[in-house]
Amino acid sequence: MKLIISKSDLLKGVQIVSKAVSSKTTMSILECILIDATKGNIRLVANDMELGIQTIVEGLIAERGIIALESKVFSEIVRKLPDSDIVIETEDNYKTTITCEKAKFTIIGRNPEEFTDIPEIDRQEGVMISQFTLKETIRQTIFSISDNDTNKAMGGELFDINEDCLKVVSLDGHRISIRKVYLKNSYEPKKVIVPGKSLIELMKILGGDADKDVTIYFTDKHIIFEFDNTIMVSRLIEGEYFKIDQMLSTDYETKLSVNRKVFLDCIDRATLLVKEGDKKPVIITINDEAMELKINSVVGSMNEEIMITKEGKDLMIGFNPKFLIDALRVIDDEEVTLYLVNPKAPCFIRDEEQNYVYLILPVNFTTVS
Repeated sequence: MKLIISKSDLLKGVQIVSKAVSSKTTMSILECILIDATKGNIRLVANDMELGIQTIVEGLIAERGIIALESKVFSEIVRKLPDSDIVIETEDNYKTTITCEKAKFTIIGRNPEEFTDIPEIDRQEGVMISQFTLKETIRQTIFSISDNDTNKAMGGELFDINEDCLKVVSLDGHRISIRKVYLKNSYEPKKVIVPGKSLIELMKILGGDADKDVTIYFTDKHIIFEFDNTIMVSRLIEGEYFKIDQMLSTDYETKLSVNRKVFLDCIDRATLLVKEGDKKPVIITINDEAMELKINSVVGSMNEEIMITKEGKDLMIGFNPKFLIDALRVIDDEEVTLYLVNPKAPCFIRDEEQNYVYLILPVNFTTVS
């Protein structure tokens, strides 16, 4: 095999597929990137058996061939070579030479037959969504997946498609994040649970261009994202997702509107007094025209008052400040509206159309020292 590829194109391709290289495995072949130039294009592939990514890079195929190269070494070599054309040549014993200007590396590759390629999946009726919309939807929900391995469904996000609406849901037992977006076309109903790890990696490689689409395909066990020259295939999490509708309510005793940035900055300042690992709540006292935020910790105390517009009853309620910060950071609206019932009932942050809903459980601050 002999390939000539510009450094910028090769580096971009390597960075895309390396998101699917296994970091913890007893199978060393899963630590490799496959370079396949047997079919008229240059295909880079990585696959950790849960997530597989393939991308096509532009370049000249002087001699067709295929090789598996150890990802970490290959990536670092490409990254540190001069900004020029890179020549990759392989011999029958998998010895691979990488040349760029006057720099020359020789490394030993692996038998490509040992490599497990991404599965060939029959792609039918793809769901179209803009790269920007998908990337934003993941960003606005991914923070509330759980890293607890005891419940796999909590480690993923629900993708719920119903006609022209895609609803994405995540939860971790303390909060729920919901984003609803409208698609260009209508589709058959579909519900799948997508691993959070796959979505985090997808978010990193999506360009985020509003004028470019991602096509999403589904099978019984996989979800496929196809965009630009890249295909990502992820296993789905099996089983039923939580019935969240019964957790959602439109009832409230107190409704308040507040400037999102002012509220966020205030909570952010309060957390300066909380050491990492401490579970000190921010206590919010809601009155007619103002909301007072207080926090007490071993470091000290802080209180601040911010102006609000309120309907309904006065209320005192406590929250994990991180949960409020996570939600407020991903909302784009200038003002946010909070709906509350009592100090022990969930707080809802949502817009009128419910295109976003964030449910946050309160903290019983009377028992917290």
